[in-house]
Amino acid sequence: MISIIGSGRVGSSIAFLCAASGLDDILLVNRTKDKAIGEALDISNAIPKNSRISVHGTDDYSKMTDSKIIVITASTSIYLKSRTEMIGAQTQMIKKIASYVKHYCHDTIVLMVSNPLDVLTYFFQKETGFPKTKVMGIASSLDSSRFRYLLSEKLGITQSEISDAIVLGEHGDSMVPIFSHTRIHRKKALELLNYNQQKSISIGVRDYWKSLRNFKSRSQFGIAKNTFDVINAILQNNELQIPASVLLEGEYGEYDVCMGVPVIIDKHGVSKIQEIELNEYENKSLKISADIIRNYINSV
Repeated sequence: MISIIGSGRVGSSIAFLCAASGLDDILLVNRTKDKAIGEALDISNAIPKNSRISVHGTDDYSKMTDSKIIVITASTSIYLKSRTEMIGAQTQMIKKIASYVKHYCHDTIVLMVSNPLDVLTYFFQKETGFPKTKVMGIASSLDSSRFRYLLSEKLGITQSEISDAIVLGEHGDSMVPIFSHTRIHRKKALELLNYNQQKSISIGVRDYWKSLRNFKSRSQFGIAKNTFDVINAILQNNELQIPASVLLEGEYGEYDVCMGVPVIIDKHGVSKIQEIELNEYENKSLKISADIIRNYINSV
């Protein structure tokens, strides 16, 4: 069973993709029970006719028992200026959710989507004591999708012509697009983009969510698809290489902090943290990003 905590736009979009693919039974958990039930009733009509899965909604955490995967998309409110502006309330919320998950689900893989993502991933892992391989934040893969899109727009090419475009570090203002690994028609992106172009694209990736909100209230489909890809890889036991926020214990020279790094995911969760070579500027930027996340963690 896949349990999704939070039945807003993101949570329900993830549930829809899982249901339409017939992946597994789905439980929507929401503090407003009627909201969860309503979304479940709607999403149930997207189940393939030859599938045996079911979709249900509830406000009862005890029904999550035996969940293979738990996705957390819940939020106390809507942030407007920064993903960290509700850090205190969000941290208290995640600690409460962590207590429920720890009580009812002893062997599950947890995907964090709520913001501030890296901080909440850290506190959830610490509160539950779950292995770090079982708790990951899903957002750097979304930032990487946005990076790839902006590169394609800048160069006037399709996204399929771009490879290895990844974003590491914080899912926030200190995120680090990795130009040194990005390839365009097998050429290094650094050979095709000057400093000003790189800076413009980096700012575009960082502020993508703000630009999007000029046209709609918030993003939902991009993060839903990136989260679905992780769920699908775990349940189908397919290796997936993406950047995700995980607890670091020496990798990239960082300790006791969660941030986006390249990982390999399989049916067990995070099977490996990949340490890729970065240039001097990227290494320095990643260190700054880690320190910023650590400061946020210490602030609460």
